[in-house]
Amino acid sequence: MPEKHVGPKDRSTVRSLLRLWPYVKPVRGRLFSAAVVAVVASCVGLVIPLVLKWMVDGPVADRDPGGVWLGALYLLLLGLAEAVLFGLRRWLVARPMAGVEAAMRADLYRHLQRLPVAFHDRWPSGQLLSRATTDLMLLRMFLAFPLIFLLVNGTTILVGFVILLMQQWTLGLVLLTPVVPLVIVCALFETKYSAVARRAQDQVGDLTTVVEESVLGIRIIKGFGRHRSQARAFRALSERLRETELGKARLLAGIWAVITTVPELAIGAALVLGTIQVADGGLSAGTLVAFLSTALALRWPIESIGFLLAMSQESATATERYFEVMDVAEERDDLSEPTGPAEATGPTEPTRTAGAAGATRTAGAADEARTTGAADGVPADGPTDGREGMVFEGVEFRYPDADPRSAPVLSRIDLSIRPGETMALVGATGSGKTTLTALVPRLYEATAGRITLDGRDIAAMSRQELRGLVSVAFEEPTLFSATVGENVLMGADGAGQDELRRALAIAQADFVHDLPDGIGTQVGEQGLSLSGGQRQRLALARAVVGRPRFLVLDDPLSALDVHTEALVEAALRQVLEETTAIVVAHRPSTVMLADRVALLSEGRIVAVGTHQELLRGNAEYARLMSGDGDDAEQDSFPDPSIDGRLVPDVAAEKGRTR
Repeated sequence: MPEKHVGPKDRSTVRSLLRLWPYVKPVRGRLFSAAVVAVVASCVGLVIPLVLKWMVDGPVADRDPGGVWLGALYLLLLGLAEAVLFGLRRWLVARPMAGVEAAMRADLYRHLQRLPVAFHDRWPSGQLLSRATTDLMLLRMFLAFPLIFLLVNGTTILVGFVILLMQQWTLGLVLLTPVVPLVIVCALFETKYSAVARRAQDQVGDLTTVVEESVLGIRIIKGFGRHRSQARAFRALSERLRETELGKARLLAGIWAVITTVPELAIGAALVLGTIQVADGGLSAGTLVAFLSTALALRWPIESIGFLLAMSQESATATERYFEVMDVAEERDDLSEPTGPAEATGPTEPTRTAGAAGATRTAGAADEARTTGAADGVPADGPTDGREGMVFEGVEFRYPDADPRSAPVLSRIDLSIRPGETMALVGATGSGKTTLTALVPRLYEATAGRITLDGRDIAAMSRQELRGLVSVAFEEPTLFSATVGENVLMGADGAGQDELRRALAIAQADFVHDLPDGIGTQVGEQGLSLSGGQRQRLALARAVVGRPRFLVLDDPLSALDVHTEALVEAALRQVLEETTAIVVAHRPSTVMLADRVALLSEGRIVAVGTHQELLRGNAEYARLMSGDGDDAEQDSFPDPSIDGRLVPDVAAEKGRTR
C-alpha cells in the first residue's frame, strides 16, 4: 500500500503550533499559571548555589557549625519549595490539557461525520484513526510539558547566565562560547527531524490501516489461507516504520551528544580557569563553588533542548496532520453558498459545475422532456394530486478527481417517478445504477442538472430535511456495534417500539426474537455475528422504520433465500404502495416489485417501460433479465479507465462499492 502523505508544506513549526490557539485559549489562564509556577520553581533552584556561596565563604571558612546547620536548613526549605511548585505545575495542567485533547477529538469526529463521501472514499481509515489517537496524544503531551518547559528552560538559562556573569564575568563568557554552534546545530536538527517525524507518523497511519483491514477481513484471510502473506505485508510496513524510528533516534542521539558535550567542555574550561584564579587569590572559593553549582544547574535546561525540540517537531507534524482533515470543506446544504478554499490538499467534495443554469435547466427543455415521454424516461401523464414525485432533470455526474476530459459516469439523466410509484433501475455492472441512487440523498452531488422531490430541488434543502424525506438501504448492509433495536431505529428519529416491530415484520426479521436478548442483543462490530441475509433484513427494516416519503433501495434482497425473498417482497409491496421508490434490481423477482423499469446503459437512461414492455421491445433488457451476461452481479466501482476516477486500493479493500 503506498505511503499516504498529504498536506500543506512548508509551514514553520511555530506557525503550525499556533493553530492550536483556539483550543488552548479557554484554558490559557491555567496554562499561564502553570508556566509562572514552573519558572518560579526553576529560579528557586538557582538560589541554592548562592546559599552554597554564603556557606563556603562564611560559616565553613569561619568554622561556624551553627551557620552550617542554618545553611543546610535553607537548602532543605528551598528543595521542598521547588518540589511543591513543580507538583503544583503538574496539577494545574493535567485537567485542562486532557480537556483540550477531548475537545479536539470531538471536533475531529464531528467534522468527519460532515465530510462528503468522496473524502472517505479516498482516505484510508487508518490515517484518520492515527490522527484521532496518536497525534492528539502527542499534542496533549506537548501542551502539558514541552510547551511550558521551552519557556521555563529558556527563562532559567537566561537568569542563570545573568547570575554567572554577575559572579564572575570572565568565566561567564567562557560558558557563553558554545551558544553560536549550538544554535546552528539546533537549526539543522529541526529541518531534518521535521521530515523524519512526518514520515514516521504517516507510516503509523499506514500500519493502522493494515491492522484494521486485517481484523475486519479476517474471514477472507482465513478462508483463503492468506495469513502468511498478510503477515509478510505487515512485517514490511513494520520494518519500514522501524527504520524511520531508528533514523529519528540517530538524529536525536546526535544532537543530544552535541548539546551535552559542548557545554561540558565549556564547564571544564571554566573550572580550570576558576581554579587558577582561586589559587592566585583573584576569586573566592565560595564564588567558584557557586559559579560551578549554577553552571551544573543549567545542564538540564540546556541538555533538554534537543528533547524539547524533537517533541515540538513531532507536535507540529501532528498539528499539520490534524488540520489536514479539519481544513477539508464540509458538505454544504445550499450549493449556491461558497465554502471557500480548504488549506489541505486532501480530498474535497465535488462542486456543481453547471451552476445555477445547470441546476434549473430551461423551462422549455423540461416541458419537452415531460411531453415526449419514454425516450427520455419521463412519462407523459404527470401527477394529479399536487405532488410531483421524484424527477431527474438533465443530471450528470463525474467523480471529483476524474479527468475533466473523461466521459461522465452519468450523462443527461432524465427520469420521472410518479408519486407512489416504484421504479426499478436495471443495467449492466458499472453502468452507474448505485451512483445514481447515491445522488438522491446527496451522498454525492450531481455535477450538472437537478433532482427534485415533489417539485423541490434537493440542492436547496438542508441535508437534515432531505434525509428525513429519503430513506436508503444499501446493497452492503452495514450494522454498528449496538443492539438490534438501536441499529434499526437509526433509520428514523423518534420512532418507537411499534414502528420497530412493524419494520421488523416487513423485513421478515422475526429471527431477532430468537437471539439471546431479543431486540436488545448486541450484534457486534459490522454485525458479523449475523448472517448476510439477516444483516440485509435488518438494513431493510432500518430503511422502512420511519415510513419515508421517498425510498431508495439498492438491490435489497440479494442475500436472501428464495423463500424469505418471497415473504419480504409480499410485505414490501405494502410499503411501496405508500412511498415513491427507486429500486436497483438485478433479478426479475426484484423487478416485479416495480411499476415501471428504467434501463441504464453506459451512464444514460436508454429505455423506460413496464417489465413486459421492455422484455418484448428491448434486446439488452431481455439479455440482462435472462442472466446471459455478467450483469446479474452486484454493481461495483466503474473501472478507472472508463470514467477517469482513480479509486485507491485501500478504498477497494474496505469493500466500498458503487
